[in-house]
Amino acid sequence: MANITAAMVKDLREKTGAGMMDCKKALSETGGDMKKAIDYLREKGIAKAAKKSGRIAAEGAVAAYVSKDKKVGVLLELNCETDFTANNENFRALENKIIEHIAKTNPADIDALNASKLEGKKTVADCVTEATATIGEKISLRRFVRYETEGKITSYIHMGGKIGVLVALSGGSDELGKDVAMQIAAANPSAIDRDSVDASELEHEKEILRKQALEEGKPEKIVDRMVEGRINKFYKEVCLVEQEFVKSDPTNKQTVKDILKDVKVLNFTRYQLGEGIEKKETDFAAEVAAQLKA
Repeated sequence: MANITAAMVKDLREKTGAGMMDCKKALSETGGDMKKAIDYLREKGIAKAAKKSGRIAAEGAVAAYVSKDKKVGVLLELNCETDFTANNENFRALENKIIEHIAKTNPADIDALNASKLEGKKTVADCVTEATATIGEKISLRRFVRYETEGKITSYIHMGGKIGVLVALSGGSDELGKDVAMQIAAANPSAIDRDSVDASELEHEKEILRKQALEEGKPEKIVDRMVEGRINKFYKEVCLVEQEFVKSDPTNKQTVKDILKDVKVLNFTRYQLGEGIEKKETDFAAEVAAQLKA
């Protein structure tokens, strides 16, 4: 068996862009023959996939899974490069496999998920790499959340996966769960109630409101009272239970707290597809011209 050195692995990585462990395995499998190792990676789809690693995957879909007894739920964002691929059967099948795998195995984080074996065979990371090679676009497993509760879990997916919500309630009907999930999708609260508002976010808002009041020329002695009044408005915007229920009758407006009655919101997560990912702006005409020139 050939002695595989770090220099050989480094050389193969530079030639193919594949990961270190993949390169080491390729060299081991081919007796240290560099050309055969490159062919090995190409045949496995690994080199092809690695070349796409620099692309921006900001499309894709947010998907949800809720167990039949509504005690376990998962929300997952799987990214790709185009809307077209997001509707690809292979892409959706991969997403469904991963989300059910998360529900069953409860991985600690993305790294643990990637390292876990899907259906007891290949790792999740390997399956994503293979999908990238097969589909022809960069596939990226971005984030997930898993809830398990004695209460009831509900999900809601908007616009085919552009927005996804997972919410855990202490109880209530299926209809109530759906209404709360839709509320979260539409109004995008950042906290359940006043007690769960992030302290730094609250202080930041107070500082902004104080400066606004002073800029308006308000006397220093009434600024604190003004800030207090405006903070109450802030709470109604960011706290789920204080928001006006989106399905309220205009003649009888209700808050989410009103529709919940004695049911408690235990937790919720809202994912918006691609949020926080800087999309690459492409001049399509210039891109076509460059390809023709090439």
